[in-house]
Amino acid sequence: MLAALSMLSLPILGLAACDQAQVVETPSPSPLIYEISSANGGVEGWLLGTIHALPESVDWRTDPIENAIADADFLMVEIADLEDEKDRAHIFAELGQSPDLPSIEMRVPREQRASLKATIEREGFSSAQLKKVETWAVALMLVNGDPQSDPRYGVDRVVIREFEGRDVVEFEGVRAQLSVFDQLAEEDQRVLLRSAIKSSDNEAQDPAQLRDAWITGDVTTIKEATITGMMTDPELRDALLVQRNKDWMVKLEPVLAKAERPLIAVGAAHLVGDDGLTAMLEDRGYTVRRLR
Repeated sequence: MLAALSMLSLPILGLAACDQAQVVETPSPSPLIYEISSANGGVEGWLLGTIHALPESVDWRTDPIENAIADADFLMVEIADLEDEKDRAHIFAELGQSPDLPSIEMRVPREQRASLKATIEREGFSSAQLKKVETWAVALMLVNGDPQSDPRYGVDRVVIREFEGRDVVEFEGVRAQLSVFDQLAEEDQRVLLRSAIKSSDNEAQDPAQLRDAWITGDVTTIKEATITGMMTDPELRDALLVQRNKDWMVKLEPVLAKAERPLIAVGAAHLVGDDGLTAMLEDRGYTVRRLR
C-alpha cells in the first residue's frame, strides 16, 4: 500500500509530517533521471522519478538532476500547488463523503474487522466518525507513512521551489488526482481499504527498503511495487497507474514537439515497466536514456 502510494500518487492525508528532524543513513544516490531525445538526436526534455516524502537529511541531488533542473525551460508535475493544505483538505472532504453508506465494519471481510477497529483507534478516529466517509478516503486516512520521512521534503515540493520564476504545469491537480480514487468502483475501494489494513498489521514491513530503492534508482524494486499488493487487482492498477500514464502522454506529446524543454517530475512508479512513461515514449519513437 505504502509502496504504491508513495511513488504513484500523493496520499493527501496518509503522510504526516515528522515531529523532528532525523539523520537517516542512506546509500549513495542515483534516483531515476532520464534524457528524452527525438529521432534526430535533439534533447527534448528530462524525466525525473520522484517520491512524495523523504527524511530531511537525505541527499538525493545528483549532477544529472541538478543539470536537468538548470537546463529545463519549465516543469511538469502531478500537482503544482502542494503548499495549500487547506484547499487539499477541503477537496478531500468534499469528494470523500456520502450519505447512506454502510458502517465501515461492513465494508471489510469479517476476519479483518478486529484489525480495522484497532487501526481506526490507533489513528485517532472512531467508527462513528467514518460512517459517512467513502471507502477510498478511509483507506488513505489509515495509511501509515514512513515515520522517518516528511512530505515537506518530498522531491516534488523541492523541485517546484527550484522553478520559482519559471512555469510549472500540472498533469492533474488535487481534485483530478483525488477523483481517480473517488471514481473507483466500490469493490476496488474495498480492495484499497483491505490493503491499508494489511499494511498497518504488517509490522515486518520496512519503509526504508522502498526509500532506499528510490534513492538508488533500483528499477526492479520500484517495478515490483507496481505489480504486487493492491496493484495485483487489475482494475485498481489500471486506474491508479496505466490510465493515468496514458492521459499524461496525451498532454506530453505536443509539449515535447515544441522548442521549450520540460523537466517532467512524477512518481517514480510511473516511469518503469511496459506501462511506464519511458516505454510509452520509446513506442512513439523517442530515445529515453538513463543518466547516472
